Amino acid sequence: MFGIGSTELLLILGIALLVIGPKKLPQMARSLGKAMGEFKRVSSDVKRTIDAEVDRVERQERQDRAKAELKPEDASPRTETAASTQAAAAKPADAPADSKNA
Repeated sequence: MFGIGSTELLLILGIALLVIGPKKLPQMARSLGKAMGEFKRVSSDVKRTIDAEVDRVERQERQDRAKAELKPEDASPRTETAASTQAAAAKPADAPADSKNA
């Protein structure tokens, strides 16, 4: 516990007994225990909040990378040619053709 051995702990308790007095020592120990419990609770809340935020940021980065991989950077000319061919093939048969002979 905090790197304090049993001898050091007894010395600290003895000095506290002399300084605070035997009547107020239990009350001070209770107050110290409550303060330490509150500190542990707050520190665990802060840790949980930080972990949640880190997880959220990592998840957002993964989503951004996935979207970037799925989104094509530039449409290649071959793709544009294929798209125009498909559009021309989709025209109805009775529509006039785009040729000079017709």
